[in-house]
Amino acid sequence: MANILVVDDELGIRDLLSEILNDEGHQVELAENAAQARAARSRARPDLVLLDIWMPDTDGVTLLKEWSSSGMLTMPVIMMSGHATIDTAVEATKIGAMAFLEKPITLQKLLKAVEQGLVKSAGRKPLAPPATLLHTPDLTVEVAMTSGVAAAVVELGPQATQSFLLEKPLRDARDEFEKAYFEFHLAKEGGSMTRVAEKTGLERTHLYRKLKQLGVDLTRGKRAA
Repeated sequence: MANILVVDDELGIRDLLSEILNDEGHQVELAENAAQARAARSRARPDLVLLDIWMPDTDGVTLLKEWSSSGMLTMPVIMMSGHATIDTAVEATKIGAMAFLEKPITLQKLLKAVEQGLVKSAGRKPLAPPATLLHTPDLTVEVAMTSGVAAAVVELGPQATQSFLLEKPLRDARDEFEKAYFEFHLAKEGGSMTRVAEKTGLERTHLYRKLKQLGVDLTRGKRAA
């Protein structure tokens, strides 16, 4: 898990990037202007910064220069903009930006840029597996019954093959099927909305609204994982 700072004056962009990055297991801090970004940078060094170029108080390129000149540009910075020129992108790269993403940002480009940035992040170490995975033995039913080890109740999660009662209104039957369908894929993908969106071919915001409408437990897949 990485600490990622998202700096953008648009609420919708901040919320969307936060949701996607949280989905990928990262810790995200948000800033809507340069002042908040400075404060966030001072509190703790983020592993990566996603920085919008056009902001009302201080633009992203100016903030990037400020960090570079003061020795605070110690983390990869990915610039974002929907209106920047090639010259602006080149200038930001010369100052020290690692990459430039043009809005609207595609999911694939975002995740690829973030992954590359985190690989380059100074001092970043591979995540160690949880202690429970390191020390928990694989127990068969026979071993659990004869070794004095208490057997755990394992929730298998949604199954690939299920039965549905068809003697009900079409809307109810459809909702029941769709709920089971999405619960299955959420469990299969470890609760990642990003991967479920790609798998099912739905846009993320539409998928999120659909899951809320169907009453799907969005934390179940992550618990199962």
